[in-house]
Amino acid sequence: MAGIYVHIPFCLQACHYCDFHFSTNLKNTSDMVDAICRELVLRKSYLPAGSLIETLYFGGGTPSILPTEAIQKIWKTVQENFDCQLQEVTLEANPDDLEEEKLDAYLKMGIDRLSIGIQSFNEEVLRFYNRSHSAAESLTALQKARKAGFKSLSVDLIYGFPQPNHAIWKQDLAQALHEAPNHISAYCLTVEPKTALGVWEKKGKFNAASENFQAEQFEILQQTLSAKGYVAYEISNFAKEGAFSLHNSNYWKGVPYLGLGPAAHSFDGRNRGYNIASNPRYQRHLQAGQLAFSETKLSREDRINEYLLTALRTMWGVQPDYLKKKYDWDLLTERKVILEDLRSRGMIHLQSDRVTLTESGKLLADYLAAKLFL
Repeated sequence: MAGIYVHIPFCLQACHYCDFHFSTNLKNTSDMVDAICRELVLRKSYLPAGSLIETLYFGGGTPSILPTEAIQKIWKTVQENFDCQLQEVTLEANPDDLEEEKLDAYLKMGIDRLSIGIQSFNEEVLRFYNRSHSAAESLTALQKARKAGFKSLSVDLIYGFPQPNHAIWKQDLAQALHEAPNHISAYCLTVEPKTALGVWEKKGKFNAASENFQAEQFEILQQTLSAKGYVAYEISNFAKEGAFSLHNSNYWKGVPYLGLGPAAHSFDGRNRGYNIASNPRYQRHLQAGQLAFSETKLSREDRINEYLLTALRTMWGVQPDYLKKKYDWDLLTERKVILEDLRSRGMIHLQSDRVTLTESGKLLADYLAAKLFL
């Protein structure tokens, strides 16, 4: 099995926290779609032989900003060049894009899952983030999506907005739960250097919330969603049983995927690669029949460390038998002292068949994974 990720590098406006690759210049969207379709044809042999495409994910950027005909064109090209047995087709969307006609078109072409970038239901927070929608539009979008027939809905939320208390975050969670999506992704507000927040912080115009404040909000998130029957199947992702994102779960499990579009990353099961993060240069390469892709060879050590980093974030955890069979590396023996120390400190659950993080350990996931690295 394998997946395909399509990066749509356009947004209506720049959110103040976002460091993903995108452009607000929408004049060349049709040329970009053509380039992505050319890349699909040129890279149809990238995935391991015999791979069946199980998941298709339109991300960005803002895929919902495109006309539905553009999404249909990309999908048709996928079907013409790959063996597909699709079990999940996801499209990321902004609330203000989701009109009835567009939702109906998505369903007819086979998109069965929407990931809606709500971020907050608080107007002050949305304005601060420079989001293009209002809280009212978020609620309306969810209602329209349900009315259209979407059964699988995910909402994105951001926690860690600096405030004197946790009232706004608790209200966001309460509103999200009232809408009852079957999936919620929640990410901590991170200040990246090249974003507006990064510039403001450097000039002393913005102070991020403290690590303790962010940790408290993460704990509120875990407790609140768990009490309502959501499973924390990955540190930032919560879902009702049967509603886990198959595409993203496959990322964490090391399943190969092909990434298309500017700045998109790919993994063929052994090595990783990425496309150039420039819309004009990406398009020029593809118009000339050339790929804009660079590959990074992963050593055995790299692959083991990547597995430790990603698997430890999930409910399935790190599985020693997998490491032993695939890489001939005995985690329980090689890291016995470290594992016992982390267990005694309440950071991990240590079992013979898996290592998983405790609730406390999830606050230090990347640090703890690095402790196990080769």
